[in-house]
Amino acid sequence: MKNLLLLGASGSIGSQTLDVVKNHQELFNIYGLSVGLNIEVLPKIIRDFQPKHICVGEYSDYQQFLAKYPDIIWHYGDVGLIEMVALLEYDLLVNALLGFVGVKPTLEAIKRGKNVALANKESMVTAGRLINRFKEENNCEIYPIDSEHSAIWQCLNNNDDQIKRIILTASGGSFRDYGRDDLVKVKVQDALKHPTWTMGQKITIDSATMINKCFEIIEALILFNLRFEQISVILHPQSIVHSLVEFNDGALLAQLGHADMRIPIQYALSYPTRLSLDLPLFELSDLKFSKIDYNRYPLLNLAKTVDERGDYMGCIINAADEVAVKGFLHEKISFLKIEEIIFETVEYFKEAKIETYEELENLDKEVRLYSQTWIGD
Repeated sequence: MKNLLLLGASGSIGSQTLDVVKNHQELFNIYGLSVGLNIEVLPKIIRDFQPKHICVGEYSDYQQFLAKYPDIIWHYGDVGLIEMVALLEYDLLVNALLGFVGVKPTLEAIKRGKNVALANKESMVTAGRLINRFKEENNCEIYPIDSEHSAIWQCLNNNDDQIKRIILTASGGSFRDYGRDDLVKVKVQDALKHPTWTMGQKITIDSATMINKCFEIIEALILFNLRFEQISVILHPQSIVHSLVEFNDGALLAQLGHADMRIPIQYALSYPTRLSLDLPLFELSDLKFSKIDYNRYPLLNLAKTVDERGDYMGCIINAADEVAVKGFLHEKISFLKIEEIIFETVEYFKEAKIETYEELENLDKEVRLYSQTWIGD
């Protein structure tokens, strides 16, 4: 029985993780979890999984549930998240948190020598080299949950030193058939209609701007110790091939499968064993690929700045994107304004230097304040 600490249990990845656990209750136990502000899901989760520890976002919710479920140990806020990660005895941290709030829990788990199944891409994008340093010092592993990085991990099969390049596939997002001129007046509801994946609002918008692929390039640089020149991106609208790896001898391996996040989630939980997963028989159809236009998706170019200048650039890009996407979702800015805010913020903070998590956290706050000035109250 593997005891899991699941952060972000009420989100898209978190709920699918619970689905995987429910199908293999003889192997996995939800020892503790967090739900943030989405407390309406808690009664069912408690009934189905009986966790011993739960963290909620607000003190008022903490008081309410403490009185209602006195047999559970309750935590609240960001402090509660770190408290669980740093003090509880669990076998695997599943970090499905969205945003920069997920970075510190990843670091705390790695410091304790705990393996991490990682869906929080901000951890590697903003603090990847710091995480890698602690990982080496404490002899533990990062198991990627992102479909693209899970695909690369599966293709590599411990042959990391023989990579020539990796190829990330991209669906193109909600506006893949739009030209630049067509994007001027697109609405929030249009951007949220992803053609192949079912995801949360933030990642769906990130897919439409292609900043998510920029983040995936950065994550791959750190996870697999690559150079920017070793990573390519191609458009693949069917989302059947999740990534490819080309080796030094010219052999090209690809991981194909359903557009279902339970596959990489389950692999990360059960590694190195492959468990059964009840999915329809996979029917292989014609596969279509095309070169990506970096002028159509200019945010992709930002990944190179991280390779050239360091992790702090990832922190800047991520914070600016979180602020800009929130502004778009609240209909305060246009879709194309997201790009403008990110580029302007990256230029403004181009001389930052970061050595510690505390400095990274301060930079994140400064970037958010600056980016917000482009949106207003």
